[in-house]
Amino acid sequence: MFRSMIMFTSLIVHWNVSPFIFTIGSFGFRWYSILFVAGFFLGYYMFVHFFKREGLPGDKLLDPLLYTLAIGTIVGARLGHCLFYDPSYYLGSWDGFLEIFMPWKGGLASHGGTIALLLAMIWFSRKYGPKYGFDFFWLVDRLVIAVCFAAAFIRLGNLFNSEIYGVETTLPWGFVFERNGETMPKHPTQLYEALSYLILGLVLLWVYEKKLEKLHSGTIFGVFFIVLFGMRFIIEFIKEPQEAFEEQMVLNMGQLLSIPFILIGVAVLVWSLLKGKPAMIQTLKSRR
Repeated sequence: MFRSMIMFTSLIVHWNVSPFIFTIGSFGFRWYSILFVAGFFLGYYMFVHFFKREGLPGDKLLDPLLYTLAIGTIVGARLGHCLFYDPSYYLGSWDGFLEIFMPWKGGLASHGGTIALLLAMIWFSRKYGPKYGFDFFWLVDRLVIAVCFAAAFIRLGNLFNSEIYGVETTLPWGFVFERNGETMPKHPTQLYEALSYLILGLVLLWVYEKKLEKLHSGTIFGVFFIVLFGMRFIIEFIKEPQEAFEEQMVLNMGQLLSIPFILIGVAVLVWSLLKGKPAMIQTLKSRR
């Protein structure tokens, strides 16, 4: 199937893959959608493991956690796109305002999703944490591991959509995004980000599995913010502008939004190393 859609000249990829897995009439099911949902399910099963390892009742926590994550991510990512990247359109007319509630029309911003996700986890940890013995940092230390893999899936979805790619490149692995009418190879920044997120996720998962008893609460979270948004900041230098107003900016909107998250990561990491409590909570069994 893909052999007929992808032609190679040297290592340059002529990318002409359909964003749709299948279509029925006017309805189409996208690769992006299945990869987005797959990230949630992977996170769900990772938390099955986290809860089981540390003695928390997954049967009582997993479903409300999944619903909280899904609502927070989708709402936050949509609002982030509308308010950060094109507020004049979405707030400038009634029709534009109504489109805020139509995420299927396109437009999700990871920074907005991150902010909403953190707010959702504050709520979740306050509602369930006192009863089961965990706090906000215990929760997000584990959540960010799953987020790494989900973010990698989403960037692969962007690749299938032929969107959010880089400027022209002479490197041998450039992609020609033919569905957008491109004729010159561009940096496949979706793959750069996906690979960096995947590596970060694997490293943090290894740290959790092998070093948890020696970690401080907040350490994984701090490292995640520094590395993930640091990579995002760097890769943005070779991305094409997503909106016209970014063309005259020294740092684009993605970079400006990444800086506060990097600084938060540094602050949390320093606090964690100096004053953080042990990362692993007591099991329910040991507290009885």
